[in-house]
Amino acid sequence: MSEDNRNLGPWEFVGRRGGDVATLVEGSVIAAVPEARRAAEEARQELRFDFLDDRAVLEMLHRRHRDEEDMFRAGLVHGMPLAFVGFGAVIYWAAVAQYWETAATRHTYLAVAGVVLVLQILFFVRSAISHWGDPVRQNLRARAAKYRQIAHIARRGGADIPAHYPHYGPYPFAATFRPEAEDSRQSESKGADDHGSR
Repeated sequence: MSEDNRNLGPWEFVGRRGGDVATLVEGSVIAAVPEARRAAEEARQELRFDFLDDRAVLEMLHRRHRDEEDMFRAGLVHGMPLAFVGFGAVIYWAAVAQYWETAATRHTYLAVAGVVLVLQILFFVRSAISHWGDPVRQNLRARAAKYRQIAHIARRGGADIPAHYPHYGPYPFAATFRPEAEDSRQSESKGADDHGSR
């Protein structure tokens, strides 16, 4: 279910696509653990994002959730038809087409089925590249993955943070930070010492 269809509180977000609603852990809770604070300050320089700014982090988590939903929808739009057409083409070949009397009709079927499948694969790959390869989206994923690491450091250091917070896994790919990418939508911190208290 989309965040837009939920009644989220002012500090709530959806931790994963279709998952439970989570409440943002304040930056002051994370900063209370010295190791987590150091990690957040180092990551701020590396990823140009204030991981202790509550408002910026909440906006980033909302955007990460929408990004995950977009990728899922794109996979369904192109992946499901590809699977059905591919499965249908194989079944039809096995049950009917291979028994046609002339080789010319069998070759024609294989050629047409091959062209249709190749076109669908190209559409699927193009959609995947547009989502996974977008540098702005990659920056978002890199920041979300780093925030997860920082939160886990704080939890191991004794901070009162729920297990698995922020309740989504790390991005194993497509999360390379690209400093050259302009992201006008990103809520960056205005000052080095302003950590967005609630």
